[in-house]
Amino acid sequence: MTTSKRLAERKVAKFQKNISKRGSIESTTKKGYDYPVGPILLGFFIFVVVGSSLFQIIRMATGGGIF
Repeated sequence: MTTSKRLAERKVAKFQKNISKRGSIESTTKKGYDYPVGPILLGFFIFVVVGSSLFQIIRMATGGGIF
């Protein structure tokens, strides 16, 4: 199974092209600052956490106890 010289040269050129690209990252893949959750969901989460803690503080202050 011998390969032709033209095919071998094409494979070598393709290999050399990949070697020169090694380690470089294309800048078009980054979109910028993309958050994993939306701002509405984040605001709702903060609202629930702060609201529940305020409710707990008010409940303890009025004599509701720990439970």
